Amino acid sequence: MKLMKTLAWAMATTTLVASAAAAADIAVIGGSNDDAFWNKIKKGIDDARPAVEANGGTVNYLRLVNYDNFAPDVVQLIRTAISQDVDGLVIPNWVPEAEDPAIKDAIAAGITVILMNAGGADKAHELGAINYIGNEEYPAGVAGGEYFAKHGQKNVLCVNTLPGATNTEARCKGVADAITAGGGKSTQLPLPTTSFGDATAVAEAIKAELLKDETIDGVITISAGDADSAAIGISQSGRADKVSLASFDMNEAGLARIKAGTQTFAIDQQPYLQGFLSVSVLASAIDFGTSLPTFPVLTGPGIVDASNIEATLVGVEKGAR
Repeated sequence: MKLMKTLAWAMATTTLVASAAAAADIAVIGGSNDDAFWNKIKKGIDDARPAVEANGGTVNYLRLVNYDNFAPDVVQLIRTAISQDVDGLVIPNWVPEAEDPAIKDAIAAGITVILMNAGGADKAHELGAINYIGNEEYPAGVAGGEYFAKHGQKNVLCVNTLPGATNTEARCKGVADAITAGGGKSTQLPLPTTSFGDATAVAEAIKAELLKDETIDGVITISAGDADSAAIGISQSGRADKVSLASFDMNEAGLARIKAGTQTFAIDQQPYLQGFLSVSVLASAIDFGTSLPTFPVLTGPGIVDASNIEATLVGVEKGAR
């Protein structure tokens, strides 16, 4: 009996030690607190957190303060995660030339990495990340450009408040390529990163472009917040009845405009799923050795317009869309 008790104690102790060793301590790097898009990702992270904690792990969300010093600040957050000796890292690969060396250092340190939101499958393979979860940005841009072309727009302005970032550049390029194939054209309006979230600066810049070129009949922004600013700029230009507004991503104001008919569409990449799936898949890989045969795991693109606005609004009420 004593031997059985000793063996039982030893087995229990071994199980606890193994469980503790397997527990996933995860860092997630994301956008600023005042970025509504990233707050949807945060909800996904928060909803995945209880399962990680139930298995003895932790989730630490490292957010940019703002986008004024974008690339260096992202790299510093990666270095912070490495210094915290985390087991896993979820990271958007926004600026590869700046981030790649730091991500490689994280992987060399034994950290399991998932790319999320920006970077794509090819970059994940290149760096050695176990997966990419998010949108493929160029196809998303193509979807937007095709929608414009199908509905008669010929000259679309792609407003980029994060110029140089791979995901936003790919979005505008996709729009341009698709609308060009449809017989129209698209030009990019690159604005300083300090204008991201600055409604006045974005609205004024768009207004000026519309007044300068009266053939512009479509405006698409790289974020939902910028679409709010674009709506103001379009209205102030006096051309609201001639310019079709669209956005990558969406917020409640944009969805209200779609319902009211003052915004044509939004390109949805389901940010909630990006946060939820990235943390869940990474924690499961670390804790249990699981892997997905699907690579990448795509959460978009999808078009939200008048045809499916009501169903989308149901998710908004729950804070996930």
